[in-house]
Amino acid sequence: MKEFCSYDLDDILKRLKTNKAGLSSKEAEEKIDKYGQNIFEEKKSSSNLGIFINQFKSPIIMILIFAAILSMFLKDYSDGIIILIIIMISAFLSYSHESKANNAVKKLLSSVSVKSSVLRDGKFEEIDNAMLTIGDIINIKTGDMIPADCLLIEENSLSMDESSLTGETFPIEKVIQKLPANTGLSGRKNSLWMGTHVISGSGTAVIVNLAKDSEFGKITLSLDKKDSDTDFEKGIRDFGNLILHVTTLLIGIIFLFNIILNKSFLESFMFALALSVGLTPQMLPAIISVNLSQGAKRMSEQGVIVKKLNAIENFGSMTIMCSDKTGTITQGKVKLDSALDCNGEKSDNVSKLASINSYFQEGYTNPIDQAILEANKNDFSKYEKIFEIPYSFESKLLSVVVKTDLDFDGRNIMVTKGALTGVLNICKTYEKSDKTSGDIEEVRRHILDLFDKYSSQGYRILGLAYKIIEDDIETKNQRAEDMVFVGLLLFVDPLKDDIKDVIAEMNRLGVSLKMITGDNSLIAKNIGSQIGLDPEKILLGEELDSYSISQLNKKVLDIDIFAEISPNQKEKIIMAYKQAGEIVGYMGDGINDSPAIKQADVGVSVNTAADTAKDAASIVLLQNSLKVLVSGISEGRRTFINTLKYIFVATSANFGNMFSMAGASLFLSFLPLLPKQILLTNLLTDFPSLQIASDSVDEDWLKSPVKWDTKFIKKFMILFGIISSVFDYITFALLLFTFKADERLFHTGWLLESIISAMVVMLIVRTARPVFASKPSNKLLIAISGVAVVLFVIVYSPISSYLGLIALPIKVLISLLGVSLLYALTAEILKKFFYKHNSFSRKQSIKK
Repeated sequence: MKEFCSYDLDDILKRLKTNKAGLSSKEAEEKIDKYGQNIFEEKKSSSNLGIFINQFKSPIIMILIFAAILSMFLKDYSDGIIILIIIMISAFLSYSHESKANNAVKKLLSSVSVKSSVLRDGKFEEIDNAMLTIGDIINIKTGDMIPADCLLIEENSLSMDESSLTGETFPIEKVIQKLPANTGLSGRKNSLWMGTHVISGSGTAVIVNLAKDSEFGKITLSLDKKDSDTDFEKGIRDFGNLILHVTTLLIGIIFLFNIILNKSFLESFMFALALSVGLTPQMLPAIISVNLSQGAKRMSEQGVIVKKLNAIENFGSMTIMCSDKTGTITQGKVKLDSALDCNGEKSDNVSKLASINSYFQEGYTNPIDQAILEANKNDFSKYEKIFEIPYSFESKLLSVVVKTDLDFDGRNIMVTKGALTGVLNICKTYEKSDKTSGDIEEVRRHILDLFDKYSSQGYRILGLAYKIIEDDIETKNQRAEDMVFVGLLLFVDPLKDDIKDVIAEMNRLGVSLKMITGDNSLIAKNIGSQIGLDPEKILLGEELDSYSISQLNKKVLDIDIFAEISPNQKEKIIMAYKQAGEIVGYMGDGINDSPAIKQADVGVSVNTAADTAKDAASIVLLQNSLKVLVSGISEGRRTFINTLKYIFVATSANFGNMFSMAGASLFLSFLPLLPKQILLTNLLTDFPSLQIASDSVDEDWLKSPVKWDTKFIKKFMILFGIISSVFDYITFALLLFTFKADERLFHTGWLLESIISAMVVMLIVRTARPVFASKPSNKLLIAISGVAVVLFVIVYSPISSYLGLIALPIKVLISLLGVSLLYALTAEILKKFFYKHNSFSRKQSIKK
């Protein structure tokens, strides 16, 4: 039943076919048969085998598997085996991480397996929560967990902790009243929510919604949804499709030309297929896995556990970070911010009187009293409690009477704290700064103005009063009346220590923070303004539901603060940002945050979060400091960009070599390179490529979010592939027409030029800066230098004859090195031109 807070109790009982005497066992049985048990439907989770198989479903993996099979069909067994090994290692790395994640629904199921006191057959008995049903009357007391969504029938000073569901830090007082249907969850004071618990008091309630239909159940369903593809996963898939289309087109063209030249049909087809293998970026899965694994390791050293590896690269492309307020932006606990006298000035006397009240009250332990005592370390060992007037939800006051020491001349005093209006109503006088008294009416308006002022800033405010009891005989007959008003107590959920610095650094990195909270607009605006958000750019939960999906997608772009938001609305906000083209992170720590965490591209939780929030997250912060968020963003961009670097290097070189090989086959009487020479070229160029995973990244590329751009990659591949091919043809002309090269000299010359050029261009395309203005990592430099040494050892040693190579004459070597140098200069000039007109920074957002 929806919006049951707006129904009369009698109407609800009639609709549920029950009454205040509860159900009979037979009625309960019939209802359980009709509505089912009070449990969540356990969905079938993915098997380990299913998770493993999912690793092979991207187009790029399928292309590589085809390339491996084709290589072995062409009897190039070693190349095929190497590709398959790379694929399997990558799959196992991803599987090992993902198979351990996403256990949120199981946590939810186990978190509510308790019994409740239920009125059956006219008497209360303990019944397992699973056997409760709609219309059951339950009895609740301090410490009880609510077993289903309920409407309150009776209450006795009932106070609830709903922080896990609504994000509300302070205890919620429950009352019996009819409320508007559009009242937010945190404002439904006549309703009890499954999964929340009783802080104090007692009551009875009627069950309205069972587990699967409860607010808690809605979260369960959200967590059980299949994860949507992230921006990085979509990018890899688009890139795979690009390679597939280009490969298919080129195979057709090459095959057609060879047939036109009257070459063997079978040989032409096999040659075209063999060339298609050369276009595939064979090391891409390994590069991605190494990139992500190294990133995860570096982040774990900073107290960040990465549960889903691709979340690291999503960190790099993130443009919006949405965050819950309680426990993430704030500390998630109540703090006494100030104790003010009647003039609004800070007062030690007010603070001490508040401590007396909190120290000696023996009701339930609550965060308000804990906050007062933490702020004041007074010694009350010489005080003696005489009696207490417990907190009442009617008066909203709590009073204690104590015998004091010399501070109050050893007299008995009554100290009362509670709701401001209630405290004012029991006071005749107020205490001036000189300790004299005045008529309360003189300052009533001023005190109420102070209340309005600080309430609008998001503070929770209590009033404080006291009186001296002159007659010891009448002490225990005293009531809270004729009191002296002394001041106000201001409470707040304080900001985390480093949150302002974190937000400033995130803004510098081009990531905007949005705050989403279940709290009211006053508190939300106050917290938002403290951390640099615009308090006027606020959207309330009630307004949010009035927007269509298309309207909301536009509206969210102009909002900084979302207040009075329900758990399912949080998820709706995340989806709106994603549909608006943003890459969204969400950080939260409550059960109510779990759907939004799971829906986000980057789901982040903290070490103190509810288990469901941590399970739904792809990243968990183990430290209280949120500075690691900034490290995560930088790490994400580093791994993202290094993956793109490899793609730039591999696709441009492979695309160029494929064209060169195809063209050479049309006019050469021999193969441009022998299969074993192609394998040698691949091995020598792949080794430095692997080191790109740990390469240093220019600061310019870390300053703003990076988005995957298939068009950008296509432009890069075509431009630099054509240049690579042009210089291959220059090499062909030089070898054939200048040096009259035979087959072995041609093979050796082109192999050497290809590898040297690839190494030089790798240094050029790894940065947008001039090549000497960006220092590569030591590993990459060592790898490139090592390849150069190995290459020359092979060419100028007896090994060369086994590979069909010969030692190059010096003049040929110098000429080929000159071609490589000219190629490098050309590539450097073109790179400057290319990045002048193209960018993958956020300012020139890349569109897929």
